[in-house]
Amino acid sequence: MTNEQPSEGGLQTSVLQWLDGLGWETYNPDEGHGATVLDERYGRQRSEVVYWDLLAETVVEINDELTEANVDRFLNSLRRDLDHDNLLDGNEAFYEILTTGKKHTVDQQHNGTKTIYADLIDFENPENNRLHAVDEFAVSRRGSIRPDVTLLVNGIPSVQMELKSVTQDNDFYDAITDLQAYEEKVPRAFIPTLFNVAADQSVLQYGAVGAPREFYQGWTTAPERYQSDNDVKQAVQALLNPQTLLDVLKYFVFYEERPDQDAKIIPRHMQYYAVKRILNRVERGEHRKGLIWHTQGSGKSFTMLFTAKNLLERDILDAPQLFVVVDTDKLNSQMRDQLANLSFERWTEAESIEGLEDTIAAGRSELVVTTIQKFQDVDPGVQSTDEAVVMSDEAHRFMEADLGSRLEAALPDAYHFGFTGTPVREGDREKDRNTFDEFSPEDEEYLHRYSIKDGIDDELILPVFFRLRHEMDWDVDEAGLDEEFDEAFATLPKEEKLAIIRDHVTSRMLAEIEPRVERVVAEIDDHFDGVEKNGWKGMVVTPSRKSAAMYGERLIDRRGEDAVDVLFTTTQNDPDLLQQFHTDPGERDQIVRDFKNEDEPKLLVVHNMLLTGFDAPVLKTMYLDRELRDHTLMQAIARTNRPADGKENGEIVDFQGVFENIDDALDYDDETKQYAAQDSEQLFEKLQNQLDAVLDIFEGIPREDSQEVVDECLDRVSTHPEKREFKQGFRRLQDLYESVSPDRRLVEERIDEDYGWLGRIHTAFQRTANRSERPEDEMREKTREIVEEHVDIGEIKRDYPVYELGAEYLEDLDHLRSDAAKASTIAHAIQESTQSRMGQNPRYERLSERVTDIVEAWQAGDRADPEAVEALREVEAAVLAIDEEANKCGMSDAEFAIFTDLTEERDLDLSEDTAEALARDIVAEFDDRVDTSYEGWETNDQTVKEIELVLLDVLVKEHDRGELVTDEFIDAVHTYLIQNYVADEA
Repeated sequence: MTNEQPSEGGLQTSVLQWLDGLGWETYNPDEGHGATVLDERYGRQRSEVVYWDLLAETVVEINDELTEANVDRFLNSLRRDLDHDNLLDGNEAFYEILTTGKKHTVDQQHNGTKTIYADLIDFENPENNRLHAVDEFAVSRRGSIRPDVTLLVNGIPSVQMELKSVTQDNDFYDAITDLQAYEEKVPRAFIPTLFNVAADQSVLQYGAVGAPREFYQGWTTAPERYQSDNDVKQAVQALLNPQTLLDVLKYFVFYEERPDQDAKIIPRHMQYYAVKRILNRVERGEHRKGLIWHTQGSGKSFTMLFTAKNLLERDILDAPQLFVVVDTDKLNSQMRDQLANLSFERWTEAESIEGLEDTIAAGRSELVVTTIQKFQDVDPGVQSTDEAVVMSDEAHRFMEADLGSRLEAALPDAYHFGFTGTPVREGDREKDRNTFDEFSPEDEEYLHRYSIKDGIDDELILPVFFRLRHEMDWDVDEAGLDEEFDEAFATLPKEEKLAIIRDHVTSRMLAEIEPRVERVVAEIDDHFDGVEKNGWKGMVVTPSRKSAAMYGERLIDRRGEDAVDVLFTTTQNDPDLLQQFHTDPGERDQIVRDFKNEDEPKLLVVHNMLLTGFDAPVLKTMYLDRELRDHTLMQAIARTNRPADGKENGEIVDFQGVFENIDDALDYDDETKQYAAQDSEQLFEKLQNQLDAVLDIFEGIPREDSQEVVDECLDRVSTHPEKREFKQGFRRLQDLYESVSPDRRLVEERIDEDYGWLGRIHTAFQRTANRSERPEDEMREKTREIVEEHVDIGEIKRDYPVYELGAEYLEDLDHLRSDAAKASTIAHAIQESTQSRMGQNPRYERLSERVTDIVEAWQAGDRADPEAVEALREVEAAVLAIDEEANKCGMSDAEFAIFTDLTEERDLDLSEDTAEALARDIVAEFDDRVDTSYEGWETNDQTVKEIELVLLDVLVKEHDRGELVTDEFIDAVHTYLIQNYVADEA
């Protein structure tokens, strides 16, 4: 691609070209809307989401028992499989049909009937499938949607793509928003879909059907044959080539039941390629081990489960017995619970040593979940299959207490793959623990790696910044120290006492000294105010149970009993200080569940808990008062790096000086050290740089709080590229400001003033761009506080009204002082209005396209601001005139839509009187014959059939207009009727 950013249409053309090179049969804009071409060829109406005639041809070809004589009955049954009230339930049910076939009864000549499973897709011989990539695949049922590109396998939509142009102030975020709106408007169109793709010219992300925005992700690595300097092209080629797409569809999908909302699980790129490496190693059999080194938070559990699914369902091994081995009962419970909630059938749990031994001896082909400790007394001679595959989670723990040797004795012929985010390399002596030596063949460090840097680049995990708080000015309170300590060192000067404390007192002892506890708790309490304001939570990590109880007491005094919980293991003989925080396992589990949600507690104080296997995106800040090193430190860091909407980074406040010398604390390669945790000074520098970048957009404009300055700034960001730069730049700036604050340098260096000034501009920008009626309500807490110091919200609201279509708003619109602001406001209002009415009248689609053309020309500088305003006002008048003209003619919206179609869309010799009569008769007959009184009438197949009969009766029998009975016109009328009647209901 050239250095110039193509328009949305240009990106669409490029994507179709890339898909064509991958083997998809493409239909591109040069031929008109590609889907329209395919619609005409296979007779699809817009109410349908499958090309049934195309699918009929293919299933007859790939299934011996289906013929042209019986395929219609099969497809009629399949149509009912698209009827679901819940999108994800329907998607799961249809996925089962796609991957295992549909049960169907066929007649056998002179021999009764036979039950078969008919395939919709030929996974065994992929070349037998029909692959199409089309643009503008329009579907109209209760709502109307038209994704930019749709990939169809045998006429079934498998991928829906929405493409955005950054030259038009849109990016992949907007594409995700559109896709989610499409799923809500016409869920039926996504019942067969594998996943969605959102892209602009720079970024491509994909997400499973029903996925929230935070679960969209990039496909950022690729085999050599698909690699490209163009990131979007590389992702299209690596993810959407037919081989990979069908592979993902068949072997890499789970459905998970969750308390809040069920989810469809599809692989991340590192999971997919790691699994392929493992399968290749097992298939080739050259080595029987390998190390998967994937950073914490990348989803190692699902990598293991995808591996298990593939080994059980493919023909690589005849009857493999698979083991997932974890190192704690807690992780065992987590894996067991996850499997219980997944669409994964062949698995069991080894609940005891005896149970594990019996399971190994039985040698059944299934997945076995167990802890490493259960191998302690397993008889070495019980293995009954040479097709055992072991996957050890947290592989560095596999080597402890000689448990690895016990496992190897129990399963001597097994393939053994280690999974870790924190490998151990303790030294060069033979007895030293070394994860790489244990799991990797000679001359291989790892089978597959996904580093911390990779995770941060993919925004799969967040960078973590640390603040050092370990240096304290000790004011030694003689009475506050233990009597024995005080007496032993009573003769020493104060300076020598301090030196002894620093050099000889352990971190555990320090954490239990009253004056220090008071000081640290005060620091935590003050710092956590800023964390909590934006809805994040914190964790205090202590070196002892006593210190945890001491911190817990004081934090509860400051923040309230509900806000703080303390977790540590308990014993019967604990003193009262500890007993007040005793919890049983069930209570601890409930506390953890509450913490992960929006409930209390806001702050956890822990000792020897939750540092591994604990994922809570709401956790932003860890207060570290314990010495940690190497893999235990890496695991602690990873607790704060899980992404969440609005969360810029994780944070560690270090009261022990662990991070004072990161090279000593982490025995890893330079890249891992560099990206594991970074000094908070770097975060402050990022804020300064981002602030400068956003301020540069307004270079030459005085930084004053006057209405004239606001007007001038809005003019500056009314067109590309400044509009996009400000929209995206301020979003990033807000995230950074929220992460850095509170920090006295924000005031000292007057950053808060510059930020407040930009906040004023952004508030006005949001209003004039019609993005939000009250943008100040959407700001996060600290941003709102600083912006309110610099923004007169009432003034901005009066001078920058949210613009709505209608003559009564024209006077308000004229309050905008610049043509650029007017053009931006009118364009957004018209686009919002026409998009919501698409399908109600053919004029709306044409007017929406006119707005896009005007805005593109304006953004490119080919239209001056006043000219753009005038052109947009003309379109606005045309939008308003649709309703007015319908009222003037005495027609309903549905009647006027059909009348407009007959007089403006068709090349017909019809008088207006004839067109009006046809329109009125069609709607009248529809009213008489179609029941619209029940929920879901508009998606019912009977409605579709009845509309066709209505049109045949009116056009042919009543008016002798058989030439109008075309799929295109029937499809259009169906859309007008559905859209207008649904709009009336709303």
